[in-house]
Amino acid sequence: PDVQREDAESDWSADSWSDYGSRDKPGTTLGRTVPDGNVLFPDIFHTDHLLFYERFRAYQDYILADCKASEVKRFIAEYLEKVLEPSGWQAIWRTDVFEVLVGVVDVNFPALKAVVQLSEPFLCESQDSSFTLECMQELLELKEHQILLQELWVVYDESGEFDQTALAIEHIRFFYRCIWRTWDEEEEDEFDYFVRCVEPRLRLHYDILENRVPSGLVADYQNLLSQCEELYEKFLSVRNSISSHDSDSEAENVSMVEGLKLYDKVEHLKQKLKLIENPLLRYVFGYQKYGSLQAKGPRPTGARVIHVVPWTMTASLLHLLARDKLRPESCEDLEIQFHRDPLAAVNACYEGDKVIICPGHYFVDGVFSIADSVELEGYGLPDDVVIEKQGKGDNFFDCTGANIKISNLKLVQHDAVEGILNVHHGKTTLENCVLQCETTGITVRTSAELLMRNSDLYGAKGAGVEIYPGSGCTLLHNGIHHCKEGILVKNFLDEDYEVPKITMVNNMIHNNEGYGVVLVRPAIPSEMKDAAAQETKVGWVDSVKIEENEFQDFLMMWLLCMTVSDILFPALGNTQPTQAGDETACAEGSRQEQPGCVTDELELYKRAETSQQTENNSEIANVLGATSAKKSQTHKKRLSELGFTEADDNLMSQEMFVSVEGNQFKWNGKGSFGIFFF
Repeated sequence: PDVQREDAESDWSADSWSDYGSRDKPGTTLGRTVPDGNVLFPDIFHTDHLLFYERFRAYQDYILADCKASEVKRFIAEYLEKVLEPSGWQAIWRTDVFEVLVGVVDVNFPALKAVVQLSEPFLCESQDSSFTLECMQELLELKEHQILLQELWVVYDESGEFDQTALAIEHIRFFYRCIWRTWDEEEEDEFDYFVRCVEPRLRLHYDILENRVPSGLVADYQNLLSQCEELYEKFLSVRNSISSHDSDSEAENVSMVEGLKLYDKVEHLKQKLKLIENPLLRYVFGYQKYGSLQAKGPRPTGARVIHVVPWTMTASLLHLLARDKLRPESCEDLEIQFHRDPLAAVNACYEGDKVIICPGHYFVDGVFSIADSVELEGYGLPDDVVIEKQGKGDNFFDCTGANIKISNLKLVQHDAVEGILNVHHGKTTLENCVLQCETTGITVRTSAELLMRNSDLYGAKGAGVEIYPGSGCTLLHNGIHHCKEGILVKNFLDEDYEVPKITMVNNMIHNNEGYGVVLVRPAIPSEMKDAAAQETKVGWVDSVKIEENEFQDFLMMWLLCMTVSDILFPALGNTQPTQAGDETACAEGSRQEQPGCVTDELELYKRAETSQQTENNSEIANVLGATSAKKSQTHKKRLSELGFTEADDNLMSQEMFVSVEGNQFKWNGKGSFGIFFF
């Protein structure tokens, strides 16, 4: 009975499509919309508002299932045969130049086309008046009265009889507009097409709709897609022009070389598109933007200005400011300007200016784009000077200035797409700040430098700090916690990248969902074989040493608990000596000796914990250093292949400058350090 019930639930009956409208239920379950334009077309079904899970379910369960790329069209045709009304309904045929009302008399399912005729009365709207009744009839005759289903918008019907027809055409239209690529048919057939292509593209589409992808990355994706489609069309043209009869001719050889070059370019663009479509890798590899931000430079008058932002200005606050920050001996040549909000103050800055933000909770709807060397300072403790992001947007702070300093502020981010602070160029110093993140935390781009001291960062759904190749990052006495990952060091093994310079001293990295520190780098086949032999998780290689240290932590805590229980409940414990010497005396000693035993155990646990943290720091430094050395060897080998047998080690050396000391890693979900292979 259970098997029969499951078969019945998965049957292609109308009941299984009750969520999408059923013929058994009177009345339509879909909305209606009025077509745009001057012609009074009848209303059409409103179907372009479907949610992600509705489209996901339709493609996975009903349309594509586990088909291969070469089977997509056949699966779609079989689906349409089961749900589409073959005749008796009207639709608006839409193209880029005209719209016309037609009636459907039949459906050519294998070709995914409808057989139509013009409706009466004749309703047509076009960009010019050339599309008359006779012209449209002639056009339909040329097309043998068959047009693509995705070009039809079903006319609204209250009976509910055509709900499934309208939804089916909407799914096909969306698929060919947003999911299908012209090169998909050439994908390898051993992969599930839905898993490999449909799901990531569908998720990306809805991530873009819901403003979860940076606008710059969306523009990059659209440009890459356009380039790939254009090059693929050229590749097909070249491939089709190659004759199979006279393959030894010079023209054929030239065409083959050109075709191979186009093929390589297309494959390269396809890989870039797949990186962006992957929800993890699109942020791991990132993209370059804001390179065009221009610094204002010094003020034309040559003067420097102190910008003061008061939440409310009182006589006592003004007196304190004059005493602490605006003393005549230090500011006699400086102009003072007052602003109502921090963003206006920053936008008014020139090279060398300073912004002093008084205690208060400031709501800002905009982006702090700092292209000059300026200083932002909160007057008070960070919790007293809060700047909170209001409204949706890509960024909060973008820094490109040569020397920027931000201190004594609390930054709060909401509804964000990118990180709370991006250092694109120059050096940014962050001191005594609190950062409450939304997506990623701080991003240090290539050729940029960050100095972060005595600050607290938490809440990032990505990494707390992302370190790009060729950057410099110094982290001193900070807390990084409750993020997806603590610190992420991106791949720098590529020949185009330089080695980053990283200093981490006395930081507390704790309670992150993943690792405390993650290194992203390409996989070497031998390493992947070793990883598979150790049965590690796909893509992630945990540090075995860290796991052993965590076990030592547990063991020491267990020993401590057992010792305390023996002291508090001696009758329940094992009174037989288990060790010789002083430890035996401690276990069997008098009550006066037992507090000393507890102290010894606590000291032993403390030393073990200190040893573990030291090993964690050494582990990170060693792995990063070894990866840097691998890049140096690759660089030397490449120079040797080019004929440079002798080279200046000082010029060639790209060793990563790593100083990892005194950091504490506690309660990170996957451990202190991990490597992500791609």
